[in-house]
Amino acid sequence: MRGPLPCADRRPEPDVSPRRLEHALRTALVVLSLASAAACAPATHPPRASAPEPTQRPAPSETPDRAYPALFAAVQQAELFDDQKTFADARPRREPDQVQADFLARRDESGFDLAAFVHANFDVPAPVATTDVKVGRTLAAHIDGLWPHLTRTDPAPKPHDSRLALPHAYVVPGGRFREMYYWDSYFTMLGLVESGERERARDLLANFAALIDAYGHIPNGARTYYLSRSQPPYFSHMVELEARIDGDTVYRRYLPQLRREHAFWMQGAQALAPGGATRRVVRLADGSVLNRYWDDLDTPRPEAWLHDVRTAASAPDRPPTQVFRELRAGAESGWDYSSRWLGDRRTLGTIRTTELLPVDLNSLMHHLEATIALACAKDAQPDCAREFDQRAAQRAAAIEAHLWNAKGFYADYDWKHRTVSTQVTAAALYPLFAGIASPQRAKLTATTARTQLLQPGGLLTTTLRTGQQWDAPNAWAPLQWVAVEGLARYGEDALAKDIATNFLGEVQRVFDERHKLVEKYDATGRAHGGGGEYPLQDGFGWTNGVVRALLVRYPPNSTAHPKHPDGP
Repeated sequence: MRGPLPCADRRPEPDVSPRRLEHALRTALVVLSLASAAACAPATHPPRASAPEPTQRPAPSETPDRAYPALFAAVQQAELFDDQKTFADARPRREPDQVQADFLARRDESGFDLAAFVHANFDVPAPVATTDVKVGRTLAAHIDGLWPHLTRTDPAPKPHDSRLALPHAYVVPGGRFREMYYWDSYFTMLGLVESGERERARDLLANFAALIDAYGHIPNGARTYYLSRSQPPYFSHMVELEARIDGDTVYRRYLPQLRREHAFWMQGAQALAPGGATRRVVRLADGSVLNRYWDDLDTPRPEAWLHDVRTAASAPDRPPTQVFRELRAGAESGWDYSSRWLGDRRTLGTIRTTELLPVDLNSLMHHLEATIALACAKDAQPDCAREFDQRAAQRAAAIEAHLWNAKGFYADYDWKHRTVSTQVTAAALYPLFAGIASPQRAKLTATTARTQLLQPGGLLTTTLRTGQQWDAPNAWAPLQWVAVEGLARYGEDALAKDIATNFLGEVQRVFDERHKLVEKYDATGRAHGGGGEYPLQDGFGWTNGVVRALLVRYPPNSTAHPKHPDGP
C-alpha cells in the first residue's frame, strides 16, 4: 500500500487531533450512507412544473462514493493512491453493490489486502501523458501538435464508469484531468480556433449544449460526481466565440440552452425576500439579485475525499457538513482554493464561499443575460430581448453599487455582513472583461492591477501567499486572458500588453527548461507554479489555448498595441 508522494507543490494537510479526524470521518460516512439510501428510495413528490426537467439524469447512487461508500471511504482513508482522484475515476468491473458486499464480507479476514482487492475489481485509470510528447520546437508549433494528444473520441462510457456520455470529441486538460471541464474549455477553444482546429471547438460547444439538455446545467466536469455543481458560466462566451466565426445562426441555435443555463443559476430567485438566499441566488436588502457559488451536496468531494475530511476536522467549531458544502462551493468557483473564500484569509477550515457574492461570477452572469437578449433579438423575440436587456442592466447596476471598493478596484461582496472585500485579486478585472465598468473605474482598476498584481511572469492571482494554488505567487492562464481582454477593451493597451508579454515570457522560460506547458505558473519568474491539493500538472488545456491566442495578438518582437474589437 503506497502513501502520497512527497511534493513541495502540495498544500500541507491541516494538523488535526485524532479525535477530531474520527468525528469528521464518522460524519462523512453517516451522510454518505443516508444519501445513498435516499438515492435508492422512490420520489415522494413530483418535480415542480416551473423547473425545466432534463431528459436524462444518472441516479446519485452512481457516483462512486455513494455506490460503494464503505469501500470508497476505506480506500481514500488508506491513501491507496497518490492522488485521491484516481479511485474516484476507477471503474468497477462488476455490479457496484456486489463489490461493496464482497468488501464488507472480507475486510475483517486475516491477511485481507485492500490494494489487491481494488486492483482485482477495478480498472484504474492512468494520467493523460504529455510530458514526453515532442511535437514542435516553438511554443505555437508545440501547441498545434499537442491538440490531438489531448483530444478524446471515446465511445459511450462502459457500465459503472463515472464518466458522462458526450456525443462529440472533446479536449481534456491533461495529467490527472482525464475528462472535459467546463470553464477550462472556453480558453481551450480560443487556442483551437487560432490553431485552425475549428471543428474541435464546435464539438466542445455542442457537447456543453448536450450536457445542458441532459442535466439542466453544465457540471463542473464530465463525471457523475461533478453533477451537483457547475463552474464559472462561460457557455455564453463559447456561443459568442462560435458566432464570430459562423454568424448569427449560432445565437438562435443555442438560445434554448442559454436560457436553461440562466434558469439553473437563478433557480429560486423569484420567491426570495430581501435579505434572503437560496442555492446560487441572493436578494440584497435593496432588492438587487446577485449570484453566489453553491453545491447541492454537503459531503466530501469524491476526488478529494480525505482532504475534505481533514479540513473539516481542523474546524472543530463548525459542523463537518457545513465545511464540506463550503469546500464544494469553492470548487464550483474554479478557484479551489483561494484566500478569497477564507474567513481568516489563511486557513482552509474557515472557508465561507457561500457568504460571498463574487465579482467574477456576477460579471459572467451579466454576459449571459446580455447574450440571451441578443439571441432573442436575432430570433425575433422582442419581449424576451427586452426582459434580458433589463436583467443585464439591473445586474450591472448592482455590481457597480455593491462590488466596488472605493480604494480603486472591484471586489467580492459579503452579503451577510453587507461589506465589500478589501482584498485585491485578479477577479477585479472581470467587470472590464464584461464591459460593465465606467471609464473612470476601469482606469482606477488598471492602476491597482499595475501596482499590486503585475509581476515579471504575469498577473498575480492574489497578493497573499497561503499555500493555496489560487493565491500568490501563481499566475493562471485564464486570468491573464480576462485581464488582457478587459484592459484592451478600455484602451489600457500598454498594461494589457505588459501582462500578456510577461506571462508569455514565463511560459517560454518553462518551455525552454522542460519542453512542456503546465497548469499554472509562478508570476515572480523565480520558481514554478505550485500549492493546492495535488502536484503541478502537465498538458495543459487552458494554458495552451490562452498562449496560442496571445501569440496571435502579440507576436514575438511585436511593438504594436492591437485594438480590442469591442468598446466599453
